[in-house]
Amino acid sequence: MTLAPLRGTMEGVEGYRERPIGPGMVLWASDGGATTILPDGCLDLIWNGRALVVAGPDAGARHHDGGGARHVGLRFSHGRGPTSLGVRADELRDTTVPLDAVWSEAAAQELAERAAEDPVRAFGDVAGAVPASDDPFGARVFTALARGADVAGLADALGTTTRTLHRRCLPVFGYGPQHLGRILRLQRALARARTGTPWAEVAAVEGFADQPHLAREVRTLADTTPTELLLR
Repeated sequence: MTLAPLRGTMEGVEGYRERPIGPGMVLWASDGGATTILPDGCLDLIWNGRALVVAGPDAGARHHDGGGARHVGLRFSHGRGPTSLGVRADELRDTTVPLDAVWSEAAAQELAERAAEDPVRAFGDVAGAVPASDDPFGARVFTALARGADVAGLADALGTTTRTLHRRCLPVFGYGPQHLGRILRLQRALARARTGTPWAEVAAVEGFADQPHLAREVRTLADTTPTELLLR
């Protein structure tokens, strides 16, 4: 597989690279090693070297053994996955299905043939064909929660109730805003810890009650300890 056809570079850590290629869309490539995948409220279209699959949003960490085969994926963030792929996020929560379970068999087969030749170019074409969203709901909710907004305040800002906000988030993200907010807070905490900030300071800055509260969230969402999570 070649990563050359698209302009720019794919940056990341050893064994994994990624690059934004459109609003709410990231192209990524993995060497197929075993890894822990943290929840992120996204949908992914993936070429695993043999077939195309769609990975739904995970509620918690998932341990994946890539089998040594290079994987190339197109991640849909900020609520863009359901409209781009034509499936509700909550229907795919914590699961991965063949693309032909979401698309028609003919459409899935056509893309699979192109992905077998050059997955990067195939996914670039998919991203380029995604129409601009005329509904800012997903992007607005994701961005607000990523910045640490509380659910009640977000509902007020959107002119709705927390119950209605929860209902609207399910098909877009796979779970409600409270859970998505916890996931995004964990990602912020991990990013801050990677800069060398002590976990106690991370907990205080990111709104955890204390360091033990942060440790419990890491255990719940990532199935490990903060120290092990940082090493991974």
